[in-house]
Amino acid sequence: MATNAIDQTRRMLSLVTYLRERPGARVSDVARAFGITEDELIADLDVLPMCGTSFRGGDLLDIDTDGDRIWWHNPDDVAAPLRLAADEATALLVAARAVATLPGLREGDRQALLRATAKLEAAAGEAAGASSRVSVTFESEGGVFADVDRAIAERRRLWLRYYSPARDELTEREVDPIRLFAVGHTYMEAWCRLSEARRTFRLDRVAEIRLLDAPADPPPVELRDLSEGLVQPAAEDPEVCIEVGPGGRWVAEYYPHDSAEELPDGGLRITLRTPDPASLRRLGLRLGRDGRITAPRELADSARRAATEALAAYGE
Repeated sequence: MATNAIDQTRRMLSLVTYLRERPGARVSDVARAFGITEDELIADLDVLPMCGTSFRGGDLLDIDTDGDRIWWHNPDDVAAPLRLAADEATALLVAARAVATLPGLREGDRQALLRATAKLEAAAGEAAGASSRVSVTFESEGGVFADVDRAIAERRRLWLRYYSPARDELTEREVDPIRLFAVGHTYMEAWCRLSEARRTFRLDRVAEIRLLDAPADPPPVELRDLSEGLVQPAAEDPEVCIEVGPGGRWVAEYYPHDSAEELPDGGLRITLRTPDPASLRRLGLRLGRDGRITAPRELADSARRAATEALAAYGE
């Protein structure tokens, strides 16, 4: 079952209390108690040591596991009453007020957040007054995130107008959302009714979004392991060769590749694989004089024609 960001946060907060009361708890028992797999629990435990009671990085949760049992080494330190500095209180209040304005946020969550904000304001004293003079406005991606998160929680289908950079066009489609995740940007994984396949959508490319009354019913799919990045080419994917000058060496840093051979002029000959070679045509245009696609020939010719057409349009 897909888990949205709010549900995972709730679970992890409960997990802290649960583990504090059960030192040396077995991984299998904890996973069963929370209704998740052991792999999901281990993923939560990988995140918890990066959490704590200070925005400055101190007082972090010292939790680890040997794969069988879970140990929390500093529960008493974390259980001490929280004392917020003025800058920490201000940051919390500004963030809380901003999140409370997100479109698509469930009303129950909004009211809970407002109640918590009121309590924090009372405890913050003078810092609360300073925070009221600061405001944050979310860009459109925040609203899209809230709608997707709500659709996942309520198991509802979504309608999208989505920009595809590979085809340079806007398409309309209905999707059944599966999960939200972040790899550099924030993405939604969903079952696309237009293509009848699993697709990944970058939230900042969603031009318009609407929740539908139809229930989301994606077919069972195995979630991909994204620990190695969003793009993980397969051995059978077509091979593309790109030659870049010194100004295009950044391509090797941003694109997973099989090889990067040094060239005499300080450039690189980069070989990579992709299931959709046409999606790299825009890369060829972006490189301009700093690089060119050399293989496959069809892709190289396509990028050359696109560049010629673009130059002709400037001339007109």
